[in-house]
Amino acid sequence: MSTGSEQEPTVGTGFPDTDRPGLSSQEVEQLKAQGLVNVSQDQTSRSLGQIIRDNVFTLFNGIILTAMVVVLLTGQWKDAVFGLIIIINTGIGVATELKAKHTLDGLSILVASDYTVRRDGRNLTVPHDAIVKGDLLWIRSGDQVPADAQIIDTYGLELDESMLTGESRTVKHKPGDQVYSGSTAVSGMALAQVTAVGADSYAATLTAKAKVYKKVRSDLNEGINTILKVMTVVVIPLCLLLIFTQMRTVGGFQTALATGAWRQAVVSAVAGVVGMIPEGLVLLTSLNFALAAIRLARHQTLVQQMESVETLARVDALNLDKTGTITDGGIVYDDLYQLTKDLPAQQLRQALVDVCAEESPNATGRAILKGMDDPHPGRAVSRLPFSSARKWSAVADQSGRIWYFGAPEVLLASQAGRWPQVDQQVADLADRGYRVLMLASPDGYPSTDQSDYFTSSPDLPGNLKPLALITCSEHIRDDAAETLAWFRQQGVRCRVISGDNPATVAAIASKVGLTGDRAPRAMDARQLPEDTAALAEVLEDVDVLGRVLPDQKKAIVQALHLKGHTVAMTGDGVNDSLALKEADLGIAMGNAAAATKAVAQLVLVDSRFSHLPDVVARGRQVMANMERVAGLFLVKTVYSALISLGVVLTGIPFPYLPRHITYIGALTIGTPAFFLALAHNTRRYRPGFLKRVVTFALPSGIATAFIVLAAAWSLPGLLDLNLARPGDLGRWRSACAIILFCMGVLVLTQVARPLRSWRGLLVLFFAAVGVIGALIPIVAQFFAISLPTGPALAATVAFALVGALLMVLAVLGYPACARYIRQVTHGR
Repeated sequence: MSTGSEQEPTVGTGFPDTDRPGLSSQEVEQLKAQGLVNVSQDQTSRSLGQIIRDNVFTLFNGIILTAMVVVLLTGQWKDAVFGLIIIINTGIGVATELKAKHTLDGLSILVASDYTVRRDGRNLTVPHDAIVKGDLLWIRSGDQVPADAQIIDTYGLELDESMLTGESRTVKHKPGDQVYSGSTAVSGMALAQVTAVGADSYAATLTAKAKVYKKVRSDLNEGINTILKVMTVVVIPLCLLLIFTQMRTVGGFQTALATGAWRQAVVSAVAGVVGMIPEGLVLLTSLNFALAAIRLARHQTLVQQMESVETLARVDALNLDKTGTITDGGIVYDDLYQLTKDLPAQQLRQALVDVCAEESPNATGRAILKGMDDPHPGRAVSRLPFSSARKWSAVADQSGRIWYFGAPEVLLASQAGRWPQVDQQVADLADRGYRVLMLASPDGYPSTDQSDYFTSSPDLPGNLKPLALITCSEHIRDDAAETLAWFRQQGVRCRVISGDNPATVAAIASKVGLTGDRAPRAMDARQLPEDTAALAEVLEDVDVLGRVLPDQKKAIVQALHLKGHTVAMTGDGVNDSLALKEADLGIAMGNAAAATKAVAQLVLVDSRFSHLPDVVARGRQVMANMERVAGLFLVKTVYSALISLGVVLTGIPFPYLPRHITYIGALTIGTPAFFLALAHNTRRYRPGFLKRVVTFALPSGIATAFIVLAAAWSLPGLLDLNLARPGDLGRWRSACAIILFCMGVLVLTQVARPLRSWRGLLVLFFAAVGVIGALIPIVAQFFAISLPTGPALAATVAFALVGALLMVLAVLGYPACARYIRQVTHGR
């Protein structure tokens, strides 16, 4: 009968004998009917509907779609080509995020394991989702605990609970202890009663807080949305004024409605509206994010939200989980410290190999055997294998000496205080982050045949003499030190946050050079203040935190935010999910829990920390290049708004058509911007993206608007054009469009600098394509472009030259004007 205490498993049956009957079949069916089954609705990533909704229903799409529908209602479908931007932009966003979802869902599929439960007095094998609350569950070595349970009987059960607590050391459990789903049994066995299933389990409760989808903050998108919001306020009244003005240019509302001229008036008004919306910038941003995500995917880095490649470029605080990030969870042998001069070191090394050379050695034994290359096993006459219940193992060699190997505090438990120097050395090594083991032998061992010694004497003798200390440590990833050095050089402050002992974590952090030449400053998280502001102050002087609880990890991220930091967080356990969600950028390892990967924005599929520098580089490329090309698009917004205002105030027809702006934008903004955005650029991120873009766009946009309006007002008089005649109106608009094209090339020249490279050739190429396109009849006809001749050509060239001079003066003079305005504003 089971006694509720530690027992040796019954040999041969696979399960110990117990008279506990477990649930009856009738009770199981009743519990199933009540829904108390181990099934939880885990959503590993965003649904298809969420992805489509977030990419379709945007402010940008709404504005462009409205403008396109208005133009289509007029029957002028050629002027509605700009609407294709919606389809392309949305398609890129949806396709990229669906690819990420597919990959994530594939990573998150759990192996469907079967478990043994005791029902009706028999042991039955059932699938994971057939376990019910109240079941008696057998937990065996290698099993992942499928539901929360309370230990009834234990047979040396040890659990790895790092996924839940962050603590890498295994935990030994006794009857009455609670165990949680997500833990893994590393040795022993237990019979436990299930106390919580499905969504009620500890792991599910912990991750429920992290399941709410959070959009990644993006400086680029925020800047673009700010522009769109401002332009929305400007566009609506300006659009109405443009329609009113354009109706008047064709004879007023009655005439326009009677003759159908209202269609052309509406198209002209839309030309101004579309020009004010930086539609290509939205498309290019999505495309750039998508291409960066594709490139990163080739390096085993899954981007779940496209904006994530930008966010890491802004990160200045990186919180690292020790296990799985700096270490890989493996154990390595470090050294043997001889405690006696009575025996040669070679004999101690040989004894250590013999005691570890079991038929199926545990992880520590394998690490020691791998680290001890010279001695060869095979001299053991008798053996008592390692047991997690005993915490020690032993062998008898051919000379009759008995060697004991295990934890120092266990081997010397009956001799407390007898070996103070040894105790101090053990403590010192443990403080340096080592896992310390001991090799010992009885004082005055008998030199007789010991082949049956462990059968007759299986207990630990009380006269053990410590002979050597053996140190092991967690295996540090080969790329950890190099990666951390890269982050230090880039000005990113890295902190290690772990559930382990702070001394152990600090020792590992020192080995990988977390803080360079300076020793890392460590602290026990149990001493951290609860107040967020006080915590923020403390963190400024801390590099390593140990004994950290899941809620504390989240609080640490919040405290860093309070100091204005952009925070990234790595993790692999369920205990990391709350902090990953709270961080600006959550980074999960590929072997992480499904819930952890679900809330992360980046997943390192092969769990290699060394991929992060490449992610940073991609993010910086996106940020630096998009800032460069955003100026191109915003110049168009500025001059379109000013030209529209000029048209409203003077009552002239709009100087170009929507198809003109599509042609000019494609050749001087959209397509060249695509190439410029993909150029190599690792400039460190600087805050103030929108301010710098506006500073560039204002002078160029003002100069462009002024010269186009000047041409629009002057050309009818200079060339004797009657804008009421369709032919003269077409030539006038073509001339204005050509001048606008020339100004666009000048703006492109500014953005592409330095020109003594492929960038200069890029500008020349698109300038040539624009001219050649106008000479091709089918292109000229579709885009309503007619090249001027005679006086019209001379006037167009003259305005283009004046525009170039004005552009130079505006670009050079604007900074000085801005400084003067700031001085006046601040009273200097």
